[in-house]
Amino acid sequence: MDPGIIVIQIVALFMALTFHEFAHGWVARRLGDRTAESMGRLTLNPKDHIDPFGTVVLPVMLIFMHSPVVFGWAKPVPINPMNFRNPRKGMMWSALGGPVINLFLAAVLAIIFKGMVYSGILIKPVLIFFIIAIQLNVFLAVFNMIPIPPLDGGRVLVGLLPRRQAIAYSRIEPFGFLIVIALMYFNILDRFIFYPIAIILRTLGIS
Repeated sequence: MDPGIIVIQIVALFMALTFHEFAHGWVARRLGDRTAESMGRLTLNPKDHIDPFGTVVLPVMLIFMHSPVVFGWAKPVPINPMNFRNPRKGMMWSALGGPVINLFLAAVLAIIFKGMVYSGILIKPVLIFFIIAIQLNVFLAVFNMIPIPPLDGGRVLVGLLPRRQAIAYSRIEPFGFLIVIALMYFNILDRFIFYPIAIILRTLGIS
């Protein structure tokens, strides 16, 4: 692969993951939990959110394996639900912050991208960066909204369910990633991920 494209993909992923984790901490802070702030994690500095495997090793492996999808994760921002008035609702809103900021970032980048194209500012590396960054942010938003804890969508669902059902459902969290991997392996998640991604990208004018 073109080394320049590899660098662009990594930078775009770092940006998307950094904003994602920052949003979790920012929403939690607004709801009364200062844990992320006190630990220096309420920041847009990427180095404070890097997970050696999830942010570096896995994305690089996927890139060199020519994977059609490049993704990863950052170190989760620490959140103490006991600092919320309503722990379940607080976790729900703070979880929702990540995907929402990724969609917002994708929309802003799409506006800038189209503005550059319409204005005739055709700087190829910059335009490629915008396209990749938009796609990555939309993918991260949709993927994280899969309703399986510990993904953000799982925490949102736990916040919406009645208390008894929420407690029961939250017990699958230790096995959540194994469930997601199994669903991906058997291509069960494809229709639930790539269809909404395609709709969002089409809405943003990026396809």
